[in-house]
Amino acid sequence: MTHSAVPSLLGVFGHPDDESLLAGGVLARHAAAHARTAVVTVTWAPESPRAAELADSLRALGAGAPRMLGYGDVRNPQAAPGRSRLVDVSPDEVIAALVHQIRSFRPDIVVTHDALGQLTGHPDHRRTHQAALLATQDAGLAHLHPEAGAPWQPRALYCATHPESGVGALGPLLRSVGKRVLAVPDAYVTTSVDVTPWLDQKWAAILAHRGEVARERSLPGILARLPEEARRRIIATEHFTRLTPGPVGLPSSIGEPWQRHPFLTIS
Repeated sequence: MTHSAVPSLLGVFGHPDDESLLAGGVLARHAAAHARTAVVTVTWAPESPRAAELADSLRALGAGAPRMLGYGDVRNPQAAPGRSRLVDVSPDEVIAALVHQIRSFRPDIVVTHDALGQLTGHPDHRRTHQAALLATQDAGLAHLHPEAGAPWQPRALYCATHPESGVGALGPLLRSVGKRVLAVPDAYVTTSVDVTPWLDQKWAAILAHRGEVARERSLPGILARLPEEARRRIIATEHFTRLTPGPVGLPSSIGEPWQRHPFLTIS
């Protein structure tokens, strides 16, 4: 297991734009510190219209090329025409695909959705959370998915989330377009990261999802219509719940030498 100065991150998210909205600041922050970063996007096909937008978003964040699993979006038939929707395939199939990604990239930390499926409880987000949780555990076990490569155990899984006290102005904005708002009790949040120094990169990554920015009810579109100061307040902090997979002997916190670096280790 590597012990670089700054932990490497692999994001696992349901749709193009989730990476920038939920963890864009953290991804940009780690990339700026020369940590390895990458993102797996579970839905939408590599030949879909949003693939090029995702590539532009990841370029802004310094997170490499898209890694798209190509499943269909439960709410958009254009995501992957002719392919199965994520919610319709066997969970074991998705888990195996993510184990391959984890063992290939060998991240110190995996970042994904929370159990609620973020503020709106999107089914694809919930399924991605479930698959990422199990894949992070399975990746360290040699007798599971031997075809996916040598075992690799990430040190931690961070679930991007929204505390009840931190929803703020975002709640009324989502409700105004007919969306529900789900949040976790504050005690569930183990890590809050001020990403203000990386807001330009994060906002550029969000704007790269041009189709979503043009839509009235999408979060990128809602944010794009706000005054700059209001928007910056909403996206300046990213919240996470840390889980620690693997054997009991692994530390419950990330530990040295990473404690010297206030990245995903601050709380």
